[in-house]
Amino acid sequence: MVDKFVKKEKPKKKKKIKVQKGIAHILTTFNNTIVNISDEQGNTLVSYSPAKFGFKNTKKRTAYAATKAATSAASYAMEKYGLEEVKVYIKGAGQGRNAAVKGLASAGLRVTMIADLTKLPHNGCRAKKVPHDKR
Repeated sequence: MVDKFVKKEKPKKKKKIKVQKGIAHILTTFNNTIVNISDEQGNTLVSYSPAKFGFKNTKKRTAYAATKAATSAASYAMEKYGLEEVKVYIKGAGQGRNAAVKGLASAGLRVTMIADLTKLPHNGCRAKKVPHDKR
């Protein structure tokens, strides 16, 4: 039987983290845009996607959805962590590339740097053999 008079341990409170400078990674695919804001060491603070706001299927790929996700991520990071400025790293070739950066800036974050990390093929794989009748 459980003793009624045993004190339960209280859960430890988390420390409030204050981060002034951070990094925003924006991954834009042809179907989605993911905004990830982290501190300078790379620890994730906030991660947002248009799916969090009810965008489904092809609506997730739009520039408006990317702006909405970036604005919300930035405002949450500013409110909770005191974030003021970010370096932006963009990867991918989707429609939300520029829109997400504008969303971060319009939320009030100071964008100090923008870098494109999209991987490009240096000649790539060998092309398919063309059938004889289509030459």
